Amino acid sequence: MAARSGSASVPSPRPARPHLAGPFRRVLEPIDRTSEILFGLIMVLTFTGSLSVAQAGRDDVRAMLIGALGCNLAWAIIDAVFYLMGCLAEKNRGLAAARGVRAASDPEQAHRLIADALPPVMASIVEPADLEAMRLRLIQLPEPPASAGLNREDWLGALGVFLLVFLVTFPVAIPFIVMSHAESALRVSNAIAVAMLFAIGYAAGRRSGRRRPWLMGLGMVALGAVLVGLTIVLGG
Repeated sequence: MAARSGSASVPSPRPARPHLAGPFRRVLEPIDRTSEILFGLIMVLTFTGSLSVAQAGRDDVRAMLIGALGCNLAWAIIDAVFYLMGCLAEKNRGLAAARGVRAASDPEQAHRLIADALPPVMASIVEPADLEAMRLRLIQLPEPPASAGLNREDWLGALGVFLLVFLVTFPVAIPFIVMSHAESALRVSNAIAVAMLFAIGYAAGRRSGRRRPWLMGLGMVALGAVLVGLTIVLGG
């Protein structure tokens, strides 16, 4: 999960996000959104994929829908809680690094602590003078709090995680609600799932600057099929 701004002015171990329109686009990075949607899709596909349409009646379809919705609802809540726990853990690591820098008697030790808190790419290009400027700035700041707390951005991020995991259930489940023939509903549901997986991969490929993002879309479809198959085989 991505880093979030805390209540104290300490360096974040990750670079700041660009300001984008929409609350969830600010607090959830593209990889976070992609992974949450993929997770939710895999969960619901394990239910639809295990349905035997040759023998399924309305009661079987209803039980499958209840199971899929209930499972994704539960995991959406759990994933949102884990997200908040990750926010707190990352903020507390930042506070610990800030206190360590302020307490260090040796500037070189403080520089190492600052470099360790930076992303590897950033740490590899900063100069000793930059590290010293950050150390002096940290010393001048007020004493950081003993522990970090959650802010509005963290709660919005958790809400975004919840909605992505839970709401992705409905496009795949709707055919079973509106169509009376289970086999036809399964085919439409699978087509929707494949289209969603392809769209996720295609969007990820475009964001990463790939010249052929459709290849990543096809790869995401293949990955989703493998993961769903493994989950069903292993009894997930």
